[in-house]
Amino acid sequence: MKKFLCIIVGFLCFVNYSQNTFSVQNKHRSDKIEFSLINNVIIIPVEINGVTLSFLLDSGVSKPIIFNFLNVSDTLKIKNTETIFLKGLGGGDSVEALKSTNNVLRIGDAIKLNQDLYAVFNDNLNFTPKLGIPVHGIIGYDIFKDLIVEINYSNKFLKLTEPSAYKYKICNKCETFDLEFYNNKPYLNAKVTINTKTIPVKLLIDSGGSDSLWLFENDSLGIVTTGKYFEDFLGHGLSGSVYGKRSKIEAFSLNRFEFKHANVAFPDAASISIATQFKDRNGSVSGNILKRFNLIMDYRNSKITLKKNANYNAKFTYNRSGIELVHDGVRFVKEIDDNYLKDNKIGNDASNENRLIFDPEYKISLKPSYSIVELRKGSPADRAGLMVGDIILNINGKPTHNFSLQDLTHMFYDAIGKRIKLKIDRNGMEKLYEFNLEDVFK
Repeated sequence: MKKFLCIIVGFLCFVNYSQNTFSVQNKHRSDKIEFSLINNVIIIPVEINGVTLSFLLDSGVSKPIIFNFLNVSDTLKIKNTETIFLKGLGGGDSVEALKSTNNVLRIGDAIKLNQDLYAVFNDNLNFTPKLGIPVHGIIGYDIFKDLIVEINYSNKFLKLTEPSAYKYKICNKCETFDLEFYNNKPYLNAKVTINTKTIPVKLLIDSGGSDSLWLFENDSLGIVTTGKYFEDFLGHGLSGSVYGKRSKIEAFSLNRFEFKHANVAFPDAASISIATQFKDRNGSVSGNILKRFNLIMDYRNSKITLKKNANYNAKFTYNRSGIELVHDGVRFVKEIDDNYLKDNKIGNDASNENRLIFDPEYKISLKPSYSIVELRKGSPADRAGLMVGDIILNINGKPTHNFSLQDLTHMFYDAIGKRIKLKIDRNGMEKLYEFNLEDVFK
């Protein structure tokens, strides 16, 4: 009887624990989840109340947020809601959100039975057009606080393990750093070299950012823009767009790991008022640095461990065109029907070398549409005459609908002097433009 009672008590304790924290429901108490790496940010599958969605894994957020759901209450069976207001990066006002309690979240075999969610209905916070794949929300702290999270950027998987089941391996090539927390967000200490001066900095670990470094200008510390820079759009925050200056610094170092001439952005002060509430913070370290390591995030012990991977020596480059693209829905495309060609045996054999198709069968298909959402003033694309809102149909003779948004964007980071030829649609009229990629600091 006593043994039976012990089993019952143990079971009840386990249920109570798993309701308020993520727990891994398998015998290994560990699970591996594959992710997509898009523009240096991690996208993972998250199941909410039985509905599978795609979330951005962001160590810089303390609350899980769902974006742009018009019927969120019906679709996800969200209940027990109340209206609140959230404030984040950007120069705009706080945004209205719907807080919901008692939601069931599942990430692989990791399950939490009592999760708060915040649904935001501001259309500007829809990340899907900017990343080119569906993104329904952001999650961070709730996973990291309950589990040890290994982020393998080189092989694109997470490993979620319950702390009591995790065993560290000896790693002479690793560096372990102490974490500090403010508002449930992790910070580490690093160094930057500016004007030959080495400056200690405290940086937010921001896996949800695609840049390398953001630094907050501070004359007294010597954190200032030096040499060449250019004004640019830096990204979208919860409270609006963020603009600032892009440049390079002499060096960025994390103990023995050092990066020469690393990219840096200095956001405008008005856009980061919420971030500077933590007075000791000097900026952020984000995806373009983090992806060069495989990480172990251990919030329970306030530790992060870094081991460099195959991305470590990747070059730091900038968009040399001045164009920022978004996935702007779909458009109708007329193309030859492959089935018609097969049925009529039109191929590459010698008998077809001189054959003409006078009346081929065509099909109309829905294909992704990519448009210009930001255009850097004075950039090669701007001087060539391109405009915000232009839909890019063709790049260097190839239809853009055959590429992902990430592949198209990478073309603008190519070698200085490379010729870019674009066919665009502007208000129903097709136009041709050409320009050369240039050194952004020219």
